[in-house]
Amino acid sequence: MKLNEINDNAGARKGRMRVGRGIGSGKGKTAGRGQKGAKARSGVSINGFEGGQMPLHMRIPKRGFNNIFANDYAIVNLGEVQAAIDAGKLDAAAVIDHAALKAANLARGGKDGVRVLAKGELTAKVSFLVAGASKSAVEAVAKAGGKLDVIEVVPAAEKAKAKKGTALAAKKAAKA
Repeated sequence: MKLNEINDNAGARKGRMRVGRGIGSGKGKTAGRGQKGAKARSGVSINGFEGGQMPLHMRIPKRGFNNIFANDYAIVNLGEVQAAIDAGKLDAAAVIDHAALKAANLARGGKDGVRVLAKGELTAKVSFLVAGASKSAVEAVAKAGGKLDVIEVVPAAEKAKAKKGTALAAKKAAKA
C-alpha cells in the first residue's frame, strides 16, 4: 500500500444533491420545497411566527435588566489560586495579576480586570494586584501572610470618552 493509493471506500462520501435542474433529476421545478407558501420562497424568516397570533416570546412577561455600564470582572476564588500554586501553574513568589491568572487559565474574560473572592482556603503567602476583592478575600490573604492591592480600573466607556476629549483638545490647540 502506498500513500498516493489510499482512498475512501466506495459510497463513503456522498455528493450533494443539485436541486432545481430539470424534471429528470427528480428534484426539479420546486426543488423539494413543496408547493408555494412562505417556506417555498427564498429569504424565509418565520421563526416564532404563529400565524398572526401574538407570538410566545411577546406574550411572556419580561423581567430583569442588563446594565450596559456595569464593569466586567473575571471572578477568581482563593481556593482556585491555591490549587494552581500547588499544581505549579502559578508562582507564589511573584505578584499575581490579571496576566498571570489568565496564563494559568483561571481568569476567563474580564475586560475590566479580575475580582478575587474568598471561596476556598489560601495557605500560601502571595501578593495580588487586582481590580477588586471582597472584604473576606482581603482578610484571608492577610491571614495567610500575603498582601492584596486593588488597582483603580477605568471602564472602557470612560477611556473612550477621555480619548475623545483629548482629541478635541488637540484639535482646538492646532487651530489656535
